[in-house]
Amino acid sequence: MTEQKQQLEQQLWNIANTLRGKMDADDFRDYILGFIFYKYLSKKMELYANEILEPDNLKFRELEGHAQESAYLEAMKDAALDKLGYFLLPSELFSELARRGNAGGVHQFILGDLAKVLTHIEQSTMGSESEEDFGNLFEDLDLTSSKLGKSENDKNELIVKVLSHLDEIDFDIANTESDLLGDAYEYLIGQFASGAGKKAGEFYTPQQVSKVLAKLVAHGKDKIKSVYDPTCGSGSLLLRVAKEVDNKGIQFFGQEMNPTTYNLCRMNMIMHDVHYKRFDIKNEDTLEKPQHEDMRFDAVVANPPFSAKWSASPLHMSDDRFSAYGRLAPKSKADFAFVQHMIHQLADNGTMACVLPHGVLFRGAAEGHIRKYLIEDRNYLDAVIGLPANIFYGTSIPTCIMVLKKERVNKDNILFIDASQHFEKVKTQNYLREEDINLIIDTYTNRTTTDKYSYVATLQEVAENDYNLNIPRYVDTFEEEEPVDLAAVAQELKAIDTDMATTDATIADYCNQLGIDTPF
Repeated sequence: MTEQKQQLEQQLWNIANTLRGKMDADDFRDYILGFIFYKYLSKKMELYANEILEPDNLKFRELEGHAQESAYLEAMKDAALDKLGYFLLPSELFSELARRGNAGGVHQFILGDLAKVLTHIEQSTMGSESEEDFGNLFEDLDLTSSKLGKSENDKNELIVKVLSHLDEIDFDIANTESDLLGDAYEYLIGQFASGAGKKAGEFYTPQQVSKVLAKLVAHGKDKIKSVYDPTCGSGSLLLRVAKEVDNKGIQFFGQEMNPTTYNLCRMNMIMHDVHYKRFDIKNEDTLEKPQHEDMRFDAVVANPPFSAKWSASPLHMSDDRFSAYGRLAPKSKADFAFVQHMIHQLADNGTMACVLPHGVLFRGAAEGHIRKYLIEDRNYLDAVIGLPANIFYGTSIPTCIMVLKKERVNKDNILFIDASQHFEKVKTQNYLREEDINLIIDTYTNRTTTDKYSYVATLQEVAENDYNLNIPRYVDTFEEEEPVDLAAVAQELKAIDTDMATTDATIADYCNQLGIDTPF
């Protein structure tokens, strides 16, 4: 399985690399991911249609020109909209367009047809339950963009190449047990993120960090009915939680402000075979326009933008998410506003885990006030975990994870873990290995104090520290230096003096023989 998975990932990444030419990786990402998605939808449609037509000994592709073509297609459309959420005609299948584009070994012009098909996929859902999940999904696939080539023919040639290469790859969709394609899609998103520098962190949380967050919120639960991410990016974090609890019926909820990333997230959900009725992703600013306010979730995970700006408008003081705290997070740092929002959405028996910059642990003023309220008044903070620096794409700052619960088992203490020194360096990024992740989770599970790694602090200790959560206050990582043996050092210096005198004498002798002055 792993070999097949790696092979698929490599094939897709090679296509992306070979074909993008001079195009910026960031721009090409939307095309390659969009086309893989289109191929996936086509394949799903064809497999499902063939299944329905099996009793009639017909195949979906044979319907064109069939005496009862329109009756078949009409029935097919209703069934597909309910089951898959969208509909494609036999002539609109990916492989059909790839074939037409390469007809007779010459590149035929298919750009117009392709644009129509993509629009038609979105339009097929109008008025149906899946409309919101498929609307504008392909809007970033601009087939008229000059980035694809100068002339229409250049653009067409590149697109036909991409379609032909993808057409040759077997996505193995018929095998419902495997999530090969979903994982390969995730891999590609990650590859583009690692190459895109600054902007990348906005839409992708590295898999190993997702794993830690997912394991934390899944801890002690056999079943999670719903998971929510208020800054969901491409959805990798939401999907990771489902993997950890192995729960087929889990519902996904998320909000994402960037339209392109929002499209990517919906595609990512569908590519992981999440039925459209099981996810609800919205495109809005979470702090200013929350879309799931009345709902409460079993698990809440997030990697919000670090220290983002927000309005901090006084109007928010009457908002249920913030009013109880008496203070708003500062305008220049929305970190705690996200924490407050997430707590508001968390079910009483739920767990939330959130990646934040270290500053939230010790900054004063309004943030200090909110921190104190969370611990002293509410007692929601369960653990603070320090991560290595340089673990996220596009920023080298060290970060931490805060774990919060409304109903805590260990009400009289807070666990501090310093995992900042446990990682592997891969090229320029630091990376959490499997053993590093396991160490974090085991320590969290057993709540142990381990020298130089973790400490279980009583609430009283935290209060005595004036609710400053800076990890070195609790986990002592001080390494004592070897004592210096002064007598040995004195002996070494004497020996060096003797050596120097010998060397000087040798040089003086050479100079004498050469009849020149000594340099000293």
